[in-house]
Amino acid sequence: MTVAQDWCLALQRLMRVKEEEIHSANKCRLRLLLPGKPDKSGRPISFMVVFITPNPLSKISWVNRLHLAKIGLREENQPGWLCPDEDKKSKAPFWCPILACCIPAFSSRGLSLQLGALVHSPVSCPLLGFSAVSTSLPQGYLWVGGGQEGAGGQVEIFSLNRPSPRTVKSFPLAAPVLCMEYIPEPEGEENGDGGGDESHTAADPSAAAHPTICLGLQDGSILVYSSVDTGTQCLAACRSPGPQPVLCLRHSPFYLFAGLQDGTLAAYARTSGDVPWDLESPPMCLTVGPGPIRTLLSLEDTVWASCGPRVTVMDATSLQTQQSFEAHQDEAVSVTHMVKAGSGVWMAFSSGSSIRLFHTETLEHLQEINIATRTTFLLPGQKHLCVTSLLICQGLLWVGTDQGVIVLLPVPRLEGIPKITGKGMVSLNGHCGPVTFLAVATSILALDILRSDTEEAEGPRPEDDKPDGQAHEPAPAPSSHVGRELTRKKGVLLQYRLRSTAHLPGPLLSMREPVPADGSALEHSEEDGSIYEMADDPDVWVRSRPCARDAHRKEICSVAIVSGGQGYRSFGSAAGGGGRPAPCGETDSTLLIWQVPLTL
Repeated sequence: MTVAQDWCLALQRLMRVKEEEIHSANKCRLRLLLPGKPDKSGRPISFMVVFITPNPLSKISWVNRLHLAKIGLREENQPGWLCPDEDKKSKAPFWCPILACCIPAFSSRGLSLQLGALVHSPVSCPLLGFSAVSTSLPQGYLWVGGGQEGAGGQVEIFSLNRPSPRTVKSFPLAAPVLCMEYIPEPEGEENGDGGGDESHTAADPSAAAHPTICLGLQDGSILVYSSVDTGTQCLAACRSPGPQPVLCLRHSPFYLFAGLQDGTLAAYARTSGDVPWDLESPPMCLTVGPGPIRTLLSLEDTVWASCGPRVTVMDATSLQTQQSFEAHQDEAVSVTHMVKAGSGVWMAFSSGSSIRLFHTETLEHLQEINIATRTTFLLPGQKHLCVTSLLICQGLLWVGTDQGVIVLLPVPRLEGIPKITGKGMVSLNGHCGPVTFLAVATSILALDILRSDTEEAEGPRPEDDKPDGQAHEPAPAPSSHVGRELTRKKGVLLQYRLRSTAHLPGPLLSMREPVPADGSALEHSEEDGSIYEMADDPDVWVRSRPCARDAHRKEICSVAIVSGGQGYRSFGSAAGGGGRPAPCGETDSTLLIWQVPLTL
């Protein structure tokens, strides 16, 4: 009876294997509809070519490159970037970012709303098909904030789960939005200095805080919203000391930092619950300088705050000042932007076209780059240029200027000194006014969508190597104590040979059941093993054997770059060209979204 029951379970599980193979067949099948020669009557004829890729990863890469190649044929991308070499006509390589779309930042066209800040909230959409994830923008939502000077503010939420963004929510605020900060779900390791029970509590999904988005307003308000629920219910709100306008927000594992107009740094301590920060208690306030705190940078164990030309480095835990140095020799110049790259920090200033690199440990001035030299052939008569935004992404330093021009400079990806050695590129797509911000949208493609029948035949990855949320449904992962013992012991299988069934629903093909379904289940112990034998054949999957292919599985990263500014301008390829007329108003707040090839 035991053998017959196991045979029935085996047949059910093998049927499940075939069903999954049918459903996953499209993951490796690539169909192209190509035009052929017209027939005798002149009617167009097309034919279909079917390719079978070796794995789903190849298909995703192929579809993504084909999608970007189609976008690259649009007028705005012919060309989209230029390398300012001696001939001034060098085209950018294929891997450069491609302008995917240009959209208005706010749905209220009648109001003259100015952009303030933008953040991306990565939220996976399980309803997207296999090919859709290859062509769509990084999954999630874009939160765009702004407002009118001396009037109210507004937040616009865009969904990125399609090839082009669409507005899903818009709501007003009492004051313009000056800054935003995305707070991801805290990791369990952040509280690793506590005991074991505290670590388990921090890692408990029911007790951990969900991802949130913090907004800093001109009237001194700090608002916290849930980044998952697009119902936009405000979870918490407070007023800054003064109250003073909140110019910048940054977070660390221990604090939420707010840089204020009067030079005060307000630190709100982390707490447990739905709201990750204690906004009800008075914050810890530190005076950085007499002027406004224009930008903040949170590193692993330090926090950098700028006030005028000076930058103050503080301990991230005790908030004690460690060092302070002058980043610019002119007292009238302020540090406006700081971004980290490897062991260095790039800084931009309120005036001038230069950016400077400083070492994170020694604070030594390492390099200075003049952006104006990269844009002279686009703006030949422009002498004064100012950097208005900075962004580091995938080994590229994005620089936005007050003339709407965007410059791309290569920086080393290794954890060293990120000195710029290449000439860089200049975008022929920009804004009519200053580039208010540069932001990155990033999402990680779910690994379960990449499982092919070949990988399934090799069995699942070990339990401790399996990422959260990647188990097949209904997942038979043994969460009980008995199940964990089965994963440690050598598998005991029936004498007949089966392959790739350990990951399927139902009890394991073993004489020991992980969890008895009810009291009527057959009870047998290891002493009944006379009808079984140990499976030493390497063709038979043994659950405790790790899979070598899964040991170094890479993540698939989808990345898009978003720039915000006034209007849209396409610069002419010829020197001195004024560019084509803008498709929207020159004063309308506009978002430009660049898409880059998937990182495999």
